[in-house]
Amino acid sequence: MPPTRSPLRDAVAAYLERHPAERDALRDLLPVLDAEAGPAGRSAAPGRITCSAVVVDPRRRVLHVRHGADGTLRLPSGPVEPDDRTLLDAALRGVREGAGIPAAALCHTAEYRGVPVHMGVRAVGPGPAEGEPARPHYDVRMVFQLADGDAEAAPPAEGAAPRTTAWLPFDDVGPPALRARLLESGLDGRARPVNASALVHDGAGRYLLHLRDDVPDIWEPGSWALLGGGREPQDASLEDTVRRELHEEAGLSPSAVEPYAVEHVTGTDGTTVPVQIFTARWNGDPGALTLTEGVMLAWHDPKTVSRLRMGPSTVDLIRRHARDHPPEPARTAAAHAAVPHIVGVHLYLERDGEVLLGLRHPDSAYAASTHHFLAGHCEQESAVSCLVREAREEAGLVVDPADVDLVHLVHVVDRPGAQPRMQLVFRARRWLGEPQLLEPDRCVAWTWWPLDALPDPIVPYTRAAVEGIRAGRPYTELGWGRPGSAG
Repeated sequence: MPPTRSPLRDAVAAYLERHPAERDALRDLLPVLDAEAGPAGRSAAPGRITCSAVVVDPRRRVLHVRHGADGTLRLPSGPVEPDDRTLLDAALRGVREGAGIPAAALCHTAEYRGVPVHMGVRAVGPGPAEGEPARPHYDVRMVFQLADGDAEAAPPAEGAAPRTTAWLPFDDVGPPALRARLLESGLDGRARPVNASALVHDGAGRYLLHLRDDVPDIWEPGSWALLGGGREPQDASLEDTVRRELHEEAGLSPSAVEPYAVEHVTGTDGTTVPVQIFTARWNGDPGALTLTEGVMLAWHDPKTVSRLRMGPSTVDLIRRHARDHPPEPARTAAAHAAVPHIVGVHLYLERDGEVLLGLRHPDSAYAASTHHFLAGHCEQESAVSCLVREAREEAGLVVDPADVDLVHLVHVVDRPGAQPRMQLVFRARRWLGEPQLLEPDRCVAWTWWPLDALPDPIVPYTRAAVEGIRAGRPYTELGWGRPGSAG
C-alpha cells in the first residue's frame, strides 16, 4: 500500500511554516498533494521525491555513504516507493541499506521530530534510455541522532558490495543550503527525550494503567501502557507535556509530578524513542475520570502486570518502582482517604468599577474560550511569589508583594472523584503597567469588565469569587454537594 499524501503534505506544511521564503521553490510540488495519485515512485508528478537521512553524531558530524556509481559521498537516502508506509521509511531504508545501521539505532531530535531540516530541489535530466524531459527532484531531508551516541553497522549481505561510510563535520556537508541550516541549528547529536509519560501510583502498591485503542499506526495498539505523549510546541518543558497529557487524556491534574527515569521504547517507525518518566501520586476512582483516548483506565498490581498485554519495558519499570517504593504501612481509614489539594492563585484587579479578565485560548486544555482571572498553579514557591511571577509572565504587570491582600478562597471540586482545588484570590491595590498578551497560546485577550456585567462564558468559580468579594464574603465552596457557603 503506497504512502498517503498526508505525511508529505504535513511535512511540507510544517516546513513552510518555519521557512515561508521557500514557498516559491516548492510551488510545483504543492499541487501533487491534492492530486488523486499518491506521491510514491518515479512517475509521480511533478517530479521525483526522495527522503534523505541527516544522521548527526555527538561530535556534530553527519553520516555519508560513498555512492558506487561515481564514488561521491552522499547522504543515505531512498526514493519514496509504493511499499513505504510513510516518507520516513525511505530515509530509514537508505540508512539501513547504505550504511548498515538499523532504525533502532536512531532517534528523532527534539528540535525537528517530524519536520524536515531542509527540502532540496534540483533539476534531474532523463536517463540514457528513459527519453523523458528533465523534471525536478525533491529531497526531503530528515534529521536523526544516534540513540546511544554510537552505532554498529550490520555486515553487508553475502555477495553484496562492501559499504564505505564517512562522518563529515557540518562545515563539510555538501549541499550549501543544508550546510547553512545545520550550522545555525544548534544540533549537538545528543539524544534527549521528546516524549513524557506518567507512572501514576497510589502509594499502596497500585499503578494506574491505560488500555490503548487496538487500531493501526499507534504505539503498542491494544496494550496496557502509561498515560503520556509527545511534546507539543506550546510545552515549555517535558513536565508541561506530561501535565497536559494527563489532563487531556484523563482529566487528571496531580499536585506534583517528579522525574523518575528515562526509558527507551521502539516507535512506530522502528526508531528508538527516549521517554522521560515522571511519577505522580493519586488514589481516586478511575471510573470517575473522563477518558478521551483509549478504552479504559484501571489500577493494577505489580504481581499481575505480567498477565497483561504490555510492553516488557513497562513491566520492568513498574516492578522497579515497586521495589524502590514499597507500599506504605497501613493507616487509619481517614488518613488513607486524604487527597492532596492543588493550590491555584488568582489576581483580582479592579479599576473604576471594572475587573480584569482574560479570554483563554480555544485550544487550552482547561476552560477553552472562557473568561478567567490571571491565574497559575503554585510551584515550589509561596502563593504571593507565584502571583507576582504569573502577573509578570502572563501580562507584563509588576506587582509588589506588599500591595497584595487575600480577598477570597474557593474550595472547589469539578466532579465526584476529581482532585480538589484551593483557589486563592488576591487583590492587588496597586500595580505597574497595562496588561499585555505575553502568552498568546493561553490567553487571546485581556479586557476590563463591569462588575455587574461579567462576560459569558466565564469559569464558574471565577464568577463565584467576584460575587463573594463584592458581598464581603471570604470563602465559597463549589462542587461539594451544596451550591456554596459563607465563611
